[in-house]
Amino acid sequence: MIGSGRVRKMRSEAGAVVNYYLPLGEEEIPLNPLLGEKISLSTDGSIRCIACGRSSKKSFNQGYCYPCFRDLPQCDRCIVRPELCHYHHGSCRDAAWGERHCLQEHVVYLANTSGLKVGITRATQIPTRWIDQGATAAIPIFRVRERLLSGEIEVALKAYVADKTAWQRMLKGEGAAVDLLQARQQLLQQCADVLAEVVSRWGEDALQLQDGEQPQRFNYPMILKSAVDRCTYLS
Repeated sequence: MIGSGRVRKMRSEAGAVVNYYLPLGEEEIPLNPLLGEKISLSTDGSIRCIACGRSSKKSFNQGYCYPCFRDLPQCDRCIVRPELCHYHHGSCRDAAWGERHCLQEHVVYLANTSGLKVGITRATQIPTRWIDQGATAAIPIFRVRERLLSGEIEVALKAYVADKTAWQRMLKGEGAAVDLLQARQQLLQQCADVLAEVVSRWGEDALQLQDGEQPQRFNYPMILKSAVDRCTYLS
């Protein structure tokens, strides 16, 4: 037996090839060495909330019991739609949590997943967020003061670039190569008027253009069977 216990979200680690680790109970299982091996998983059927630990018949929002899903700030709708962040209205479900997670620097970025997409993440979540989305390459556009501003910019940009990933195509490795430097420049030109309006409301010091940043690329551990049945990593 490799391990036992409650399963949590996999941890990833950038490198020549992305490495994955599965938190299982008190252990963390390296998954890359198991690629191509036969493994089995079994469960006792119990479901426990990842926040409070209470037993639950059903899991909500990737691991929460219903009371936590209803009450915790990390389960609010503004997590999916950051432009709806309502901290400044005094209605955040937990102001202290909002200060730690929303009133922090965020990055607006372009990524190539199943194709070109725009997204946002906390500055501290790079490159984890890109890896979680299966991006083969990503590049920052702006570093901004807080989550609400990043959401407003994302809304402006997604009029020209998708903000969703076609995960079925991504898993098949069908995404074409994208010149992210050129795409970033073109997008900034297309959205110049809207971005100028955002700057006029928030102030020039609220966002910083990351035009000196270069694309970061990722290779993922995927097995391909060749004619001689050899395994390789898919870039």
